[in-house]
Amino acid sequence: MKLSQFQFDLPLNLIAQHPTKKREDARMMVVHRQTGQMENKNFRDILDYFDDKDVFVVNNTKVFPARMYGRKEKTGAKIEVFLLRELNKQNRLWDVIVDPARKIRVGNKLYFGENEELVAEVIDNTTSRGRTIRFLWEGSEDAFKAQLEALGETPLPKYIKRKPDDEDKERYQTVYAKHEGAVAAPTAGLHFSRELIKRLEIKGIRFAEVTLHTGLGTFRPIEVEDLSKHKMDAEYYHIDDTACRVVNKAKETNHRICSIGTTTMRAMESSFTAQKLLKPSEGWTNMFIHPPYDFNIANALVTNFHLPKTSLMIMTSAFAGYELTIEAYKKAIKDKYRFFSYGDALLII
Repeated sequence: MKLSQFQFDLPLNLIAQHPTKKREDARMMVVHRQTGQMENKNFRDILDYFDDKDVFVVNNTKVFPARMYGRKEKTGAKIEVFLLRELNKQNRLWDVIVDPARKIRVGNKLYFGENEELVAEVIDNTTSRGRTIRFLWEGSEDAFKAQLEALGETPLPKYIKRKPDDEDKERYQTVYAKHEGAVAAPTAGLHFSRELIKRLEIKGIRFAEVTLHTGLGTFRPIEVEDLSKHKMDAEYYHIDDTACRVVNKAKETNHRICSIGTTTMRAMESSFTAQKLLKPSEGWTNMFIHPPYDFNIANALVTNFHLPKTSLMIMTSAFAGYELTIEAYKKAIKDKYRFFSYGDALLII
C-alpha cells in the first residue's frame, strides 16, 4: 500500500486540546468488521460488547516528564531538551532531541532550573536534532530522578497548543501506569477510570498487562511512499508469564481478546508462538504493521483517531480493513469526534 492512501483533511477544531471531564465520558465509535456497521456510543458502553472471561490487554507503561527547558552556556539561549531514553544509568547518559538543534554542538553545556540545579554536557550528535548528553550529577539516583521530575514537564504532543498544567500530570497517564519509560501516553488506555475497570471485572472480564515504552518513533513522520520501505524506531517491550497465562487461556477457550491500543498490539505481535499463543519475552521491537497483515493474538482493538499518514492509523487499517477504516474516519469527521491523544475512542470488533 502507498502512504498517500492514508491522507485526509482534518478540521483543526477537531483536535482535542483538553481531556473530557471524566475519562469514560469520551465518545466511542464501534465498528463491526464483519458487517461494516458503525455505532455512536460513549466509552463506558464498552461494557456491553464483552462478556465473562474475555480479556483486555493493556500497556502499563508510565510517561515521565520528558520535556525540559534549559539555557546554553555563555549565550543563555533557551533550549528545549526532550529526553527520549536513559542510555547509561551510572554515567547519567541520555538520548535526547534538542530544539533549536543548530545551536547545540558537542562540548556545549546546558543549564536547567532557576538556580542551575542541573547541568548537562553534550557529548555526541546522533541525528540532525538528536544528541547524547551527560548530566553532571554527584548525588544519589533518587535525588537525580526527583530533580528531573521537578524540572521536567508533561510531554504533551505539539498539536496540543497550550502549556501543560497540573491536570495533565494525572490525565496524560493511564490509571494503571506502573513502569516509567514512555515519552507519550498509550492513549487508548486514557479512557479507563478505576470505576470502569472495577465494573468490567465484576462482569468477569480479565485484564492482562504488558509493557511497551512508547517513544517518539511511533509518531515520526513516514517519509517513503512505499510502506514496506519504512523503518520504525525500536521501542522496549516486556511480556511476562502472568500476561501470557491470562491471554492464552482466553484464546484456548475461544473468548475475545481485546488489545487496548496500538502499542499493546505491537508488543503482542512481537512475541507469539507457532501455535499463535502469546509468549513471554523482553527486548526491543521495531515492528511496523501495515496492510495486508494477519493478526495472531487479539481479535478486537480499542484505539483513538490518529493523524493522517501515521503508523498508528496504518495499523488500524491493517486490523479493520482499509476501506472500513477510511469510512470510519469520514464518519468521525462528519459526526465531530475529537481526534488524537485527548480525543475519542474507536472500538473495532
